[in-house]
Amino acid sequence: MQTKYIPAYLLTFVNVLGFTLIMPVLPFVVEQYGGSKVMYGFLLSAYSFFQFLGAPWLGRLSDSVGRKPVLLISQAGTLLSWFVFGAAWFLPQVSLGLMVLPLGVIALSRVLDGVTGGNTAVTQAYVSDISSHNEKSVIFGTIGGIVGIGMIAGPGIGGYIGAGPLGYLGVAICGAVISLITLATIQIWLKESLPADVRKPLQSQPLMESFRLFKRIRRLDPGRAVIQLFMVRGLFSAMMAAYVSTIPLYMIDLFKFDARQLGLFMMVVGLFIAFNNAVVSKWFVRKFGEIPTLRMGLILCAAGLFAITLTDVLWLYFACYFVLNLGVSLSIPTVNALIAQRARPQDMGEVMGIGYSLVSLSNACLPIIAATVYGVLGGRLYHVVAVLPLFGFLVAWRLRPAAPVKDVEDRSSATVIVDPDRPTL
Repeated sequence: MQTKYIPAYLLTFVNVLGFTLIMPVLPFVVEQYGGSKVMYGFLLSAYSFFQFLGAPWLGRLSDSVGRKPVLLISQAGTLLSWFVFGAAWFLPQVSLGLMVLPLGVIALSRVLDGVTGGNTAVTQAYVSDISSHNEKSVIFGTIGGIVGIGMIAGPGIGGYIGAGPLGYLGVAICGAVISLITLATIQIWLKESLPADVRKPLQSQPLMESFRLFKRIRRLDPGRAVIQLFMVRGLFSAMMAAYVSTIPLYMIDLFKFDARQLGLFMMVVGLFIAFNNAVVSKWFVRKFGEIPTLRMGLILCAAGLFAITLTDVLWLYFACYFVLNLGVSLSIPTVNALIAQRARPQDMGEVMGIGYSLVSLSNACLPIIAATVYGVLGGRLYHVVAVLPLFGFLVAWRLRPAAPVKDVEDRSSATVIVDPDRPTL
């Protein structure tokens, strides 16, 4: 493993660890304050909606001022959000109409974290800056494996602490400590990857421009291949948003899990993700290439969503869940690598920001809808959701391999790709 990637790997790990701490705890926090499944979906959506607004702006900002300052800003926002989240523990349950005061403050903490939640997009841009064309699929696969490791540790720690005497206050303290470690890591260890002479001038945009996602894509003109990959990522992200936002509810209903048991289940899921991303997905890419691997991943996602509704026997459920997890693990790193391979180096931050905003838009809109529909359909919701990766497969079927040009030596091996659908200068 090349040492130049260690800061990105470490940053990815602590970010995922901080985020996943709350996953097994939030459904029970909402229940503690008398909230419904819809309120649970709203709290998930609040984070993602404001991330949808903030991530592209942070990505564009990183193209102008560099990756490191933006990563510091976004991580400071995460630290502040943990302080706000913990403050809700000390507040009285005064009604605010639709929710009590502590839930309102928790919602505010999710908004603060979302506004500055551009870590993932900017980290991906950082990795793209320092990696060659051939390295990208391997590096993004490794990052996916690290995400899995974070998902092993985070839910287990969060579930254990959340079930203790401090409840979610303990989770907030733990999250704040992790954020402080991340800030120190970025400041001390991470080196700027975007030289000043290749940065773009910062152009101001009105807030409403953030809502005009398709206009931003047209203005950027990334080429047909990147647009197709955006479509795949949008459909896949919609599937993930509906699935991730409801699967804790499904686990609680199906197996009667408490917070600690739900955390342990998510630890096992994290083991699947770590193994599939770090080992299996790399084998698939080497054997078949990125585009066929992406297609197979989308088909496995659809099959897995059907499979998890077929049994209530826990060990059989894990086997079905592995199919779904493998599909996710094959899809995420390959679509990220394909976007990074085809994006122009000078637009890498904004392209990654737009790609991540598609994730955020799905996570902002669909949790409330999915939680509401789940209340009616239960597990049959996943039969409907399985249609999304099938549509993604149809789009991915039309993708064509790109012809890489040699890496640019003076840009830390930034990649230039010849897109046959975009004239070259």
